Amino acid sequence: MKFEHKKLSNGLVLIGEINNSAKSSAVGFFVKTGSRDEIKQINGVSHFLEHMLFKGTEKLNAFEVNQSFDKTGAQFNAFTSEENTVFYAAVLPEYIVEVTGLWAELLRPALRDEDFNIEKNVIKEEIAMYKDLPSFDVVDRCRTLHFDGHPCSNSVLGSDESIDNLTAEQMRQYFSNRYCPNNMVLACAGNLDWAQICTITEHHCRLWEEQPVKRELAHSDGSKRKLRIEKENLVREHICLMNTGVSAQDPTRFAASLLGTITGDEVGSRYYWELVDKALAEAATMQFSAMDGTGAFYSYFRCSSENLDKVLDCADKIFQDLQEHGITEDELTKAKNKVLSALVIKNELPMGRLIDLGFNWIYLEQYRTIQDDINAIKAVSIDEVNTLIQKLNLRDFTQLTIGPVKK
Repeated sequence: MKFEHKKLSNGLVLIGEINNSAKSSAVGFFVKTGSRDEIKQINGVSHFLEHMLFKGTEKLNAFEVNQSFDKTGAQFNAFTSEENTVFYAAVLPEYIVEVTGLWAELLRPALRDEDFNIEKNVIKEEIAMYKDLPSFDVVDRCRTLHFDGHPCSNSVLGSDESIDNLTAEQMRQYFSNRYCPNNMVLACAGNLDWAQICTITEHHCRLWEEQPVKRELAHSDGSKRKLRIEKENLVREHICLMNTGVSAQDPTRFAASLLGTITGDEVGSRYYWELVDKALAEAATMQFSAMDGTGAFYSYFRCSSENLDKVLDCADKIFQDLQEHGITEDELTKAKNKVLSALVIKNELPMGRLIDLGFNWIYLEQYRTIQDDINAIKAVSIDEVNTLIQKLNLRDFTQLTIGPVKK
């Protein structure tokens, strides 16, 4: 595979990993903006704006946008997180240039008032939908509690209040400030002609104006607060614990990923054997999230109310044992095999490769091959993981529980 890189005069970065033996291609615009870049008054605008791009441009309406993707057979979508908004498509190689041009057009949307007013109701319905999913709601609320006072405390969806009060003009101003070429990366992967990708991108994007843009970067150790919320119609306890993690720029992020797998993988982890296998909880997982300048571990448990204290006590004992005795070589080997398998399988497809390719550049401004990441995971030692455990102090965490009303 061959890596290509180009930077336009306005700051837009183009990167590509060409694999001519692939049977598909993938392309995506990575915009370095998300809920952490919002102020409270416009919380949710990044996610709302993601929706609005599909409403079209001055030349294309929503139907024509959908039709343009549909005729190519593209698998296309977008997502918004705390830190990034990504617009992507996987497509047959013969349509990769056309789809790249289409995304470039859509990155300069009309943002019409009438579309904004209609889509506002769609966003509120989505907020309501996720409130009905306690497994999502508990993590979202726990993040706000954990990152209290830090920009990462902002909800990606926003609230009914912030969406109700948001104006189209506020959105247009946010778009102007954040969707500037020097705050974006265009990434492509798979079977493609790099020269053609550059030509179509320059045609559509060369006149985009560079803007001063920044992000507040600060590490957060978390609030360590504990809170329980009661909700009608629930019969199970939904628990989220958040521990301090390391950033996407920290070289120990690979050790942190392995620690998360050892502790809370869905099968064969410490959580699994002590909580799920023993029927104390029906779900018990931990995930590591490396972010810009900070990071966190998310643990999620689902159990009956009578088992709530037992589950929390068991989790604390797992953390204590990790703190006092560390992990074993056998645990590390199994975790490496799981992480490596997932990495390789995902990256075999251009669409899977696209995400890692884009985020490596967003966070590191660096091209990393699949083999680079494989080598980094294989190189993690038991001492590195155990040193990280001592640094993190897993027993010191933020906790949020959503459960049934106590009678």
